[in-house]
Amino acid sequence: MSVAKNKKRSKPSFSFKDERIPGLWGLFFLFLAFYCFLAFVSYLFTWQDDQDAVLRFSIALLLDSDAEIANILGRLGAITSNFFFYFLFGLPSFALCYVFYLVGRQLIIKKPLSQLSEKLFYITIQVLFFSVLLAFLFSGFSFPMGGGFGTMVSDWLVRFLGQVGTFFLFLFIFLSRFLWYLNPPMAGQSLPEIFNYIKTNVFHRKPVLKESEGLADIQEENLAEINSPVTEITEKTPKVYSPGKQLSLEVGEELFLEPVVHAKEKETLNETLELANSLGSMHKAEPNDSFIMGAGLSEAIGENIDHTEPYDPTLDLSTFEQPVLPLLYDYADQQFEIDREELETHKDQIIETLLHYKIEITKIRATVGPTVTLYEIIPAPGVRISKIKNLEDDIALSLSALGIRIIAPIPGKGTIGIEVPNKKKQMVSMKEVLASDKFKRAKMDLPVALGKTISNEVFVVDLAKMPHLLVAGATGQGKSVGINSILMSLLYKKHPSQVKLVLIDPKKVELFPYSQLEHHFLAFLPNQDEPIITDTAKVIYTLNSLCIEMDNRYDLLKKASVRNIREYNEKFVQRKLNPLKGHRFLAFIVLVIDEFADLIMTAGKEVEIPIGRLAQLARAVGIHLIIATQRPSVNIITGVIKANFPARIAYKVTSKIDSRTILDTGGAEQLIGRGDMLLSVGGEMVRLQGAFIDTPEVEKVIEFIAAQQGYPEPYFLPEFQGDDPENVRADLKYTDLDDMLEDAARLIVSNKQGSTSMIQRRLRLGYNRAGRIMDQLESLGIVGAADGSKPREVLIYDDQELERYLSDLRSKR
Repeated sequence: MSVAKNKKRSKPSFSFKDERIPGLWGLFFLFLAFYCFLAFVSYLFTWQDDQDAVLRFSIALLLDSDAEIANILGRLGAITSNFFFYFLFGLPSFALCYVFYLVGRQLIIKKPLSQLSEKLFYITIQVLFFSVLLAFLFSGFSFPMGGGFGTMVSDWLVRFLGQVGTFFLFLFIFLSRFLWYLNPPMAGQSLPEIFNYIKTNVFHRKPVLKESEGLADIQEENLAEINSPVTEITEKTPKVYSPGKQLSLEVGEELFLEPVVHAKEKETLNETLELANSLGSMHKAEPNDSFIMGAGLSEAIGENIDHTEPYDPTLDLSTFEQPVLPLLYDYADQQFEIDREELETHKDQIIETLLHYKIEITKIRATVGPTVTLYEIIPAPGVRISKIKNLEDDIALSLSALGIRIIAPIPGKGTIGIEVPNKKKQMVSMKEVLASDKFKRAKMDLPVALGKTISNEVFVVDLAKMPHLLVAGATGQGKSVGINSILMSLLYKKHPSQVKLVLIDPKKVELFPYSQLEHHFLAFLPNQDEPIITDTAKVIYTLNSLCIEMDNRYDLLKKASVRNIREYNEKFVQRKLNPLKGHRFLAFIVLVIDEFADLIMTAGKEVEIPIGRLAQLARAVGIHLIIATQRPSVNIITGVIKANFPARIAYKVTSKIDSRTILDTGGAEQLIGRGDMLLSVGGEMVRLQGAFIDTPEVEKVIEFIAAQQGYPEPYFLPEFQGDDPENVRADLKYTDLDDMLEDAARLIVSNKQGSTSMIQRRLRLGYNRAGRIMDQLESLGIVGAADGSKPREVLIYDDQELERYLSDLRSKR
């Protein structure tokens, strides 16, 4: 009995001093860090949808409510993230996740929290500082960049010091922190010596280009891979037969091909050695050669004050780096060899088929391309060319091949061409095309690498000279890949200051990855939610906006007394045009429409008319169009469009009628698909194998660019007002207005300025609702039209006038 009692007394009891308690707390803080991170990330994408609900927080919302919440962590996640972002610190709230992680890790490894006190203190100071800084810099933004704390302190500082004084306060804090961290030797040093010390010890402390860290990672990952292929290629180079080599064959003569090193492997070897040397020298670079941004910055603000040097538009984004080739796949495992037996067989079959119809030839020559071999024949004297052309189907039957195409005669040659698909096809990779000297050395305004010709040569064309491009073909034949190859060519060759892309994607999925380039290469309307245009109404507004941009550019050309964008930009670069008179450097604008047929079916003339204007007039001012469709019918590709799109690409189509609609001639119905295309420019026809680029490659290139510093705001097109404001105001009824509109109107008139973010913040409304109220205020004539990120103009000047206006409005309900 006593033993049982002793056992009962010895049973452990709960104690806060238990050594397992800190571990549980550590686990809790780690979970809290992960939970907050997920909630915060989801908030970045769902805050507009959830704000109306969470700003009117109540216990009912937390326990049981019909409110739909978009946050990935539900109601609690929406409430938590909105609390930290909206009421506390804004974007710097992400640092709190790191704080929770540090505390949790310290508790789990059972070390005192006092060790973190200094680090936590500095993190707290930085969170508070950046909260106020972001609120000051982005005061007009609807998203709570600095949160409630930052906004409150920033507003107080602006009222106390003014805008300029607050700016200099932040500049003083930044420079003080910089000097405290660096502590340069000031005593007895001249100013150039101090700057040289800062340049040497800060800018050259790490290898090249901190801003594009992705490049350093790529270099490290690829050095080992580069060394092994170099050794492997130099030690063992297989002898294969080069595509693109012309084969001269006399009738009855044996086919002979001289063994040569594979052209692709030669190019790969040269590229690999060049890349290895460049990367090696980059890693061995001296400190004075490693920081590129410093030189551009000094040129922009220090060494060219008198403006004697030519203007360089790239200095606004001097740290930008163009994508590197290792981001793309080379498909090197798909080695291609010419099948001599196949060539011999096809030669004999062609000769035999022609002899069946009593057609004699004197010579036959073969040119091997990546997917098609061109057999050039010289007929005997007296043979009619039309007789050979009519044997197209018979030759295809004898060769047991699809896609036979007869060119009679080949332009510029006294021969007749017979194109026969290869049984083993070579894939043309985008990396191979972009790495070619022809593309690297291209001195073009808008160079586009489309693929390889039938003679295995890289084909590069200037989009600015086309000047517009029509792309058509059946589903799945390579249109989307072709569009990506065009866009990749521009991204690899051009700086964001030189070209802007307007992307229209009615299918909503093909061009969506490019939305990450919003602050680099994209152009769109200022009030647009997404940088990629998908809505038909927005498409109409965008096309008309481009027409306005075109007219504005023509006005600039007229003032500058020049005829085209190239002459204008040359004058501007030479500083012969005054920016104070409205002159600016003009970037090329490329409009891409991925599925044109859908727009014509839904909008018709509203789309066709502005596109017709742009196609006829926009070339001289640097606006170029690329239109793609999978329905090449006459009601889609109308006469107006065909007349103004001299450059056309046709992928495989289902009928000769479709081919004639695109190219004004047959041939596209005999293509073999998978990127096989016919390009017609000014009446000349070229058969190409399009360069292949896969979606993961596109995403890597886009992520590489998006990770770099971009412009503070995107390139906005001019606003286009589609409807007459007076008609809109007449149709708007009082019952259609938001319940909070009158309060919003009083708030705006009393503050003498209007912005959606102010309505949202002061009236505790969600962004979507505040935006609708602002649109209604504009329709009623209380505020003016939007002007980028600037506050709207208030058109009613005092409260008495507003009350009379609202009273009249209520009486007309």
